[in-house]
Amino acid sequence: MPDLETAAIAAALPIAAVERETGLAKDTLRVWERRYGFPQPLRDAAGDRRYPPEQVQRLKLIARLLDAGQRPGKVVGLDKPALQALLARLERAQVRATAPDAAPAAVGSREPREPDVPLEPFTRAIAAHEPQTLRRLLGHALSRLGLAVFVRAVVAPLNAAVGDAWAQGRFEIYEEHLYTEVVTTVLRHALAALPPPPEPGTPRVLLTTLPGQLHGLGLLMVEALLALEGCSCISLGTQTPLSDLVQATRAHRADVVALSFADVQAAALVRASVQTLRAQLPAAVQLWVGGDCDALYGPAHTGVHAVRDLARLPVLVQNWRTGAAQAALPQHPPATA
Repeated sequence: MPDLETAAIAAALPIAAVERETGLAKDTLRVWERRYGFPQPLRDAAGDRRYPPEQVQRLKLIARLLDAGQRPGKVVGLDKPALQALLARLERAQVRATAPDAAPAAVGSREPREPDVPLEPFTRAIAAHEPQTLRRLLGHALSRLGLAVFVRAVVAPLNAAVGDAWAQGRFEIYEEHLYTEVVTTVLRHALAALPPPPEPGTPRVLLTTLPGQLHGLGLLMVEALLALEGCSCISLGTQTPLSDLVQATRAHRADVVALSFADVQAAALVRASVQTLRAQLPAAVQLWVGGDCDALYGPAHTGVHAVRDLARLPVLVQNWRTGAAQAALPQHPPATA
């Protein structure tokens, strides 16, 4: 028994790693432990908390539900199957609410309805642990559809499908990582093949995520779509501290800062981070945010453009160009009597 306990502790994560993995603050984890009896960490020889992998998976599901508007008292005590079932119900409701038939098309939208691409061949390759097959399937779809439609009609729904499969226990985390690595490679090669952006009238867009936002695939998807629109993209990767991001914006003379958010952090933290960054950026620099985090799409943040639908990115770029062209016009003083 002591050997089994030692092995379990060795396989468990320290609280700092759990905070990074889930976006849940250390203090929050301690409070839940006292108030709800979960999580139930082990203790190592030094008396420090260590969280078994199965508890970390439950915490990730809880974090996603909190970002979807659920309250801790309702979800923290649920077991994994109940959490997965609740998350699936909420996601189905969101899909119905945002389906194309549920709302009128945007006036002047220049994007046609996306093709319906079957996802089963891709997920089957992931489940079979065949990265070469997955890469071939993705490459074929990219060649057939073009980069923009590939990102919107293949990568975006695949991200959701793989995330759902993990949440429901059908995929392990290493399988999700395999998928991410293969898609990242395909997108980077496609980006490298694009011609340089034209000048002038090219917005300089700084792309990154904030601390606690670990996944960079959404960021790469946005970079691909913006590059196709003629933007000059500078990617800082993931988890750039606010102070460094403000400095980088000035150093690169960025016109736009674009942030990608996954649904891994509490809504209040996301909103506070966006508001703080907006206050620290120069007024002339636009702030674009998007991703799976519902906190971005509540009450509008002054000076922040929130984009849930990737197809709306061209509209943002065009609006920036229109504003830049108007600002470049000579300003004539009013005539005097």
